[in-house]
Amino acid sequence: MKLRRQIAMIIAVILLFAAFNIGLYKVVTKKLSNNFSGVSQTMMIKVADYLPFSENSKLVKVDTNLKLTDNLPVIDGATALVPIYAAVIDNIYPEGCVTYEGGSFSSDNEYGENFAEDSAMQYNSTVRGYKAIVDGTTDILICGAPSEAQKQYAADNGVELVWVPIGREGFVFFVNQNNPVYNLTSDQIRKIYAGEYKNWKEVGGVNRIINPVTRAKGSGSQTNFEAFMGDTEIGTKSPLAFTGASIGFSFRFYMTGIVGNDSVKILSVDGVYPSAENISNGTYPILSQFYAIYRADNENENVSVVVDWIVSDEGQSLIEKTGYVRIN
Repeated sequence: MKLRRQIAMIIAVILLFAAFNIGLYKVVTKKLSNNFSGVSQTMMIKVADYLPFSENSKLVKVDTNLKLTDNLPVIDGATALVPIYAAVIDNIYPEGCVTYEGGSFSSDNEYGENFAEDSAMQYNSTVRGYKAIVDGTTDILICGAPSEAQKQYAADNGVELVWVPIGREGFVFFVNQNNPVYNLTSDQIRKIYAGEYKNWKEVGGVNRIINPVTRAKGSGSQTNFEAFMGDTEIGTKSPLAFTGASIGFSFRFYMTGIVGNDSVKILSVDGVYPSAENISNGTYPILSQFYAIYRADNENENVSVVVDWIVSDEGQSLIEKTGYVRIN
């Protein structure tokens, strides 16, 4: 009798364990195996592809007679805009002005760079870049609009910044390529991030939890996203969102021309796809400008020379050839 009870208990444990694993497979593993969630993966620019004066660089060239030789303004910028400000340096700065700690470029650092302190090019991205321009360690910052905290940091330090628009870009939302949704309205997107819509079937998709992905506070994309949301408060997502299908956001050319991730697709918004043409003619509804930013009290006369060149026909041609949309 005792042996039978022991055998029955062992069988019960085995069945319970099997039931648990089957349930785990159905609830989590099976969903994750086809969850349309590739958008949540980190996608970073390969800075090594956009180094000035590099033989294998992807930077564009334009015809120009402007060649600076001294008093070179240090240029920094947002991650998504590296191809622009690196190309500015490559076209009008002298070779040898971009230097690296250790003598050569390395991608081992947190931001994939090891630019020396005396280098004319830096790569601090948006968050550190705004601090650098206020602190005076950078002369020109190529970046999107600042967050309220970044504006306040400048005000607290008594620094007046000048913003010169130099280009336009589309702020885009994207999903996994297997997600059947191709278009969302602006209102639907806001309701997704507000937590009102929690399942893709509510916006014309399949029966799958929505996993709305956001970015780091103060980053260029997060600042643009918060501006898009306006007075709509960002809600909390489902604790099971990781088992669902993601939606994320970024800038058009960063997605299509820099990271080039084939596993995701960019959505149309309000029925308009964010092509360069639709950004240029203003029909795409979520537009963003980016700027050449400098301190009003900067005494380096070449700061205005560089900024004026960027908004000239030559500079705007560089922006357009790179893949962005010219401001004028």
